[in-house]
Amino acid sequence: MAPAVRRPGAPSGSGSRVRETPAPTRPAGEETGRPPRRRSPSGDAAGSSADRAGAARSGAARAVALRPGQRRPLLRPVPDLDAQGSALAKLPLLERPLASYYLLGSSAGLLLLLGLVMVLSASNVRSYEAFGSSYTIFVRQATWMGIGLPVLLAASRMPARVFRRVSYPLMALTLLLLLAVLSPLGVSSNGAQRWLGLGSLSLQPSELAKLALVLWSADLLTRKRRLLGDWKHLIIPIVPVTALVGGLIMLQPDMGTTIVVFSVLFVVLWVVGTPGRVFGGLLGAIGVVGTILAVISPYRLERLLSYRDPFDKAQTTGWQAVHGIYALASGGWWGEGLGASRQKWPDLLPASYTDFILAIIGEELGLLGCLLVVILFGVFGYAGLRVAHRSDNQFVRLAAAGSTGWILTQAVVNMGAVVGLLPITGIPLPLVSFGGSSLVPTMLSIGMLLAFARSEPAAARLLAERARERREARRARQGRRGSGRPRTGGREAPAGTRATRRPDRAAQESNPARGARGAGGKDGRRGDGRRGDGRRARERDPSAGARAGADGARDARPARSPQRPRSGSASSARRAPRVRSGEDGARSAPAARKAASPQPVEPGPYRRPRRPDPDGPPAAG
Repeated sequence: MAPAVRRPGAPSGSGSRVRETPAPTRPAGEETGRPPRRRSPSGDAAGSSADRAGAARSGAARAVALRPGQRRPLLRPVPDLDAQGSALAKLPLLERPLASYYLLGSSAGLLLLLGLVMVLSASNVRSYEAFGSSYTIFVRQATWMGIGLPVLLAASRMPARVFRRVSYPLMALTLLLLLAVLSPLGVSSNGAQRWLGLGSLSLQPSELAKLALVLWSADLLTRKRRLLGDWKHLIIPIVPVTALVGGLIMLQPDMGTTIVVFSVLFVVLWVVGTPGRVFGGLLGAIGVVGTILAVISPYRLERLLSYRDPFDKAQTTGWQAVHGIYALASGGWWGEGLGASRQKWPDLLPASYTDFILAIIGEELGLLGCLLVVILFGVFGYAGLRVAHRSDNQFVRLAAAGSTGWILTQAVVNMGAVVGLLPITGIPLPLVSFGGSSLVPTMLSIGMLLAFARSEPAAARLLAERARERREARRARQGRRGSGRPRTGGREAPAGTRATRRPDRAAQESNPARGARGAGGKDGRRGDGRRGDGRRARERDPSAGARAGADGARDARPARSPQRPRSGSASSARRAPRVRSGEDGARSAPAARKAASPQPVEPGPYRRPRRPDPDGPPAAG
């Protein structure tokens, strides 16, 4: 019978009864091949601290400390980047440090590309009718996208402190522009005064107000984070300023943009942890005010009544909703084909390339095209909220949540109006519809989200490691390039060059004749082309010329001979005989110069060829 083990945690005294349970008969590790795990007194698998540290170094996740009363960590564990890529390779795709960055960039890029193609398809007929060219509206949209892409890339490399610094000036500029729209500077179109004319271009300040409100509210609540326990600091001054911005937009009138502006307020307050009673009170008060504003205006009241049954007034207020449903119904599953829409023609679907571009997508690309748009917005929303969830910076968390809520709310309101689930409010589909005033601020907010995704703790560590590796690789390449190529002219020269130049200086200092001969190497010519004292010295003393020639030949010879002698006779002929005192020194100067004349040496890549000696014999061979 197997030995009995005591239940963990039971007292071991003699007076207490211990319930015994049989141990498992199969030896631990017999089938799995793993050693048995040791059990701690509490019953959990435990190991030594060294084992846990080794597991962390080998790529295990680093746990986040829990706050008092917290059930689970707010942030996901940060992967260990000390291992050479093994920890990152084993992580799932969505758990990798730069997953948020790539999800945001890919989803936004696909939406931009799809929008550019659909603007061309939905506007070519009306562009030809209005401007005489099928590509005028498309070129304008491409121009706005070309302006927005550098803005997006620049914003994606900015730190969070830059966005905090521009929040208050941007909010002040937005309020001034909203007031200017209501002045005679504003441009009216279709019964609404929402634009400012800038020559041939028009600017809609209400689109800039969304971004300004996101940055300003995030910075304000970050500064007051120690006072947010009091509900007064939660609603003042963020609620009055948001109401001021919404009121200026409602005077244009633009109820759809006002809904988006207040959605930013609710998202930011929800993320910061507003109590339910305060949140519910604000929501009820704003709902009552919005209902009153919608009822007292005849234009908004007609739209609300036609929303219940658009086919009842299909020739008047329900015209746009009815033709949008026709476009979606005629597309079916697969669509009519790109460019084959019939509702985009004049006098059919209004705003076919702006507010109702989703209807053209459904008609030409079918249900699958509409589902693709919905999925891309879903991926974008998930990535934005993921950035807000994983960040440890209060401002980044609020700004990321506010930007994501703004774009998702605008997309939901637009798509709901096209399919008939919500009243038509006249706001464009983000990143897809035509309009530079909406496109550029949206791309700026996407660049800001990309910058926040790069600042996640795990992503920041990974990017810092990659930057360090690139610097080390660059230094290594520069070191190899510098060691493989000799440098002259004030820089370090090869050892052979130094060895050949030092005797020249010594010879020049000891004997002017030898210095002129060895340094110039041109029959005593100086560096400026004039003859030096070498020839005069040879005329006075024949042996001096032989000595100078021998020294010049010895100095000009490289440290290592580049060629091997072909035979012994050639080698002996190339050697310059020493000039000894006595009768050898009395030899004639021409014979001494002939014996001591250096043989031509093939110039190297950094050595100038020697000129032949005009007084010496011709070179052999």
